Amino acid sequence: MRKLSLLLLALLVVTASVFAQVDLAKVKDGFYFAQDDKYSSSGWKEQVIVEVKGGKIVDVTWNGVSNLAGAKDKANYAAAGKYGMAKASKIKAEWDVQAKAAAAYLVKTQDVNFAKFDKAGKTDAITGATMTVSGFYSLVKKALTSTPVAKGVYKDGWYYAEQKDFDKSSGWKDTALVTVVNGSIVDVVWNGIYKDTTKKSKIVEAVQGRYGMAKAAKKGEWNVQANAVEAAIVKAGDPVKIAMKADGTSDAISGASIHLTVVALAIDALKAAK
Repeated sequence: MRKLSLLLLALLVVTASVFAQVDLAKVKDGFYFAQDDKYSSSGWKEQVIVEVKGGKIVDVTWNGVSNLAGAKDKANYAAAGKYGMAKASKIKAEWDVQAKAAAAYLVKTQDVNFAKFDKAGKTDAITGATMTVSGFYSLVKKALTSTPVAKGVYKDGWYYAEQKDFDKSSGWKDTALVTVVNGSIVDVVWNGIYKDTTKKSKIVEAVQGRYGMAKAAKKGEWNVQANAVEAAIVKAGDPVKIAMKADGTSDAISGASIHLTVVALAIDALKAAK
């Protein structure tokens, strides 16, 4: 009974946060960031960045990161013609183009509480965007009710790096995608590409139980340990600060005993952010 009560309370809190109205006049100046809690069935986790000055939204970026092998951020992925929305779209516009239209509409209207969506989460109000936008507005509200991102030392953007060669024994080549907002690292995606098409990304293989690390590792499957490492890099604010041992592991991260190839990759990726 107690567990049921706690579950209902949690649902009420989540529901309240989704439907709560945001008063822009009370939002402090700064950069705000939010992203989906998990990857969607299509493999994407969407993100929003909102900059507020003087009680007004002055800039919005809608983007995303993925668990797909070798995928960079969603805007670049779409701009490169890999997403495929333009073919199915009534207005023949790719995802990145429609995302920019939705972001521009929000800056123009300043209506963070916009809710004129149909059952599919779409709206006719935004010229240039026929895709689902309800999730975008939910993330905007989530961002604006969070703490502003502290000022960091990097240039804002999405930074990607991957290993040059596939590992001869495992067949994997690791990748890293780092999200930087207001100069600070806010997200890291550690993933991997397999040498051929017999396997999906390392994240997907691990989540679906095909990677096989859980049987041998005391600290969980690869994706579980990878998440702990990603969080540690975000907390440290700089991958260089992760204390490494000679064998490529670290005692500094309690939830991971794997080799931290992502640290070197994140350092490499962030060279473009300096």
